[in-house]
Amino acid sequence: MNKKNLNDTIVALSIRQPWAELILRREKTIETRKWSTSFRGEFYIHASKIIDRKACKEFGIDLNSLVTGALIGKATIKDVVEYHTDKQFMLDNEKHISGFYGFTRPTFGFLLRDIKKIAPISAKGNLKFFKLQV
Repeated sequence: MNKKNLNDTIVALSIRQPWAELILRREKTIETRKWSTSFRGEFYIHASKIIDRKACKEFGIDLNSLVTGALIGKATIKDVVEYHTDKQFMLDNEKHISGFYGFTRPTFGFLLRDIKKIAPISAKGNLKFFKLQV
């Protein structure tokens, strides 16, 4: 993103912890959702106030170490894939690491690149992609 004026907006996506942290560690490079998007480009990663305790346990992450309720990084969506079968979904499991939850239809994968961590900025989240004033 170019430098913004105070009146400009930024696009963000709320992601539960530890999934947001796993993206910043580049261990998760596909974000899965039940909905698709036509959005392509850079967005801010908002760490939701909700923590997925099961995932923290699965990945050995101390939930007390996680930042919540803040913008914590940036990434670019380069494309979206749709998974039609469990087999298709599991072929990309090393990139979305969501396989232990199982496949549900429809499932869309947002292909992420240019992932960067930023100093946390407190912010309220929202559903789907949302705009924030900066």
